Amino acid sequence: MRVALLTNPRSERVRGVASLRRRAVRARRGRFVVEGPHAVRELMSYAGSEVLEAYLTADAWAAHPDLARLGHEHGVPLYECTDQVLEVMGEAAHPQGVLAVARPVDVTAQSAVGAIGDGFVVVLSHVRDPGNAGTVIRAADAFGAAAVLISSESVDVYNPKVVRSTAGSLFHLPVSVGTEVQEIIDLLREAGVALWAADGSGPTSLPQADLSGPHAWLLGNEAWGLPEDVQAACDEAVSVPIVGHAESLNLAMAATVCLHASSMARGAG
Repeated sequence: MRVALLTNPRSERVRGVASLRRRAVRARRGRFVVEGPHAVRELMSYAGSEVLEAYLTADAWAAHPDLARLGHEHGVPLYECTDQVLEVMGEAAHPQGVLAVARPVDVTAQSAVGAIGDGFVVVLSHVRDPGNAGTVIRAADAFGAAAVLISSESVDVYNPKVVRSTAGSLFHLPVSVGTEVQEIIDLLREAGVALWAADGSGPTSLPQADLSGPHAWLLGNEAWGLPEDVQAACDEAVSVPIVGHAESLNLAMAATVCLHASSMARGAG
């Protein structure tokens, strides 16, 4: 339902939404912000029951009538607001007139591992860059991964930059957060899942990796890769062959190539 017009950027409601930029506040209040018409549309379409409220400028209300319809379907309070109010609440450099507040959508690590079946998942260990984490989630969605597991040592998946860079994929597949990487490895082992460490100097070249059965890709920190104990717990270290003059691939690029290979091994495309 259309609730009210918000015009005061210093109001308690506006400041409360803006405070969700901080991880401690998100954790304490159990909510996070989603910005942009596409991301909010995906949130409402795939996790509508978790949406607490949405904010649209007059221009966005006219340009995206489907968002109002989706909001009404899920009983989401819809607030019209000025451009200035939306700019204060969000973090995007170029606001697109739409913002929503939602409850967390993550699942347990056990649930994520249980979703594998004969497929594959990706595990992020000590990944700190929001853009990389979000892009990996987007690639996992694109290439049919069963789930993404983000270790407790990694960036907060509800960081606005992570949410934005997933382009809505955060709401399309199971994403687990908050579990230590060694516990994730133990769960995968118990489920009989092969563990592949993505490593630029790995002795196994990606085209030679056996991706036919259930498996997990483990990717490490942008600067120093996987910790030694984590890599030692994996079955193989796999490298992406580089035939040009580039020194290496960054984390998100390497993950995309590896996930695409897993998808092709299952006959996709």
